[in-house]
Amino acid sequence: MKRRQLIRYAGAGILAMAGTGIISRLQPAQAQASGSVTIQSLGHTCFLFTGNGRRVLVNPYRPIGCTAGYRPPQVATDLVMISSRLLDEGVVEGIPGSPRLLSEPGIFEVQGIEVQGISTEHDRVGGRRFGMNVAWRWNQGGVNLLHMGGAAAPISVEQQILLGRPDVLLLPVGGGPKAYTAQEAKAAIQVLNPKVIIPTHYRTQAADANACNIASIDEFLSAMDGTPVRRANGDTVTIGRSDLPDSGSRIEVLSYRF
Repeated sequence: MKRRQLIRYAGAGILAMAGTGIISRLQPAQAQASGSVTIQSLGHTCFLFTGNGRRVLVNPYRPIGCTAGYRPPQVATDLVMISSRLLDEGVVEGIPGSPRLLSEPGIFEVQGIEVQGISTEHDRVGGRRFGMNVAWRWNQGGVNLLHMGGAAAPISVEQQILLGRPDVLLLPVGGGPKAYTAQEAKAAIQVLNPKVIIPTHYRTQAADANACNIASIDEFLSAMDGTPVRRANGDTVTIGRSDLPDSGSRIEVLSYRF
């Protein structure tokens, strides 16, 4: 038992050293203190990030079930990152142009943006039901971003090292078999300690009432009682380093424009 523990701790130490190097490369925040990133909600877990003269689209989908009432997120972009590929997830058909596509864990550089994809489980049974999910982290406009995709399993020590502490965390909160429930999302927030939280993957008026098993955002906001909530007047918010809380966290709720 002691030998297994020693191996485990040694592995975590190696990851910590590697993670520190990765974090230093992905966080040029001080050099871009006057920058900002604009984040637009395109429904569900799909967002468009604009900053540093680049556009990054994360998790385009096919409108069906919980997303039936949304428009297909077919927008111009320089880079597409997808967390998983299932029937309604990771659908890139119809996106104009020829953007670079990332869908696997690893470290990448695309048009001056360094991106890290970290593998997590897409369900609560070790990925045996829905496979693996890729969480994406990168810096844009001087802001450290982490999009957790459709994570459902608790964050391990090794994953925590690689995920780091984000300035802005996009986190699924509506539950169902493929993403965090409100309480699980709260536990993930306690691990990652982000400055701004943007909830994703929750039930809205877009849902097909007969084919959607996720909860509304209200359960998450109740679970996070005491955390300041700011509701954007629309589907877009611009965040620079000066907009980040000096301490604690803030929840930003974006409203999809139906």
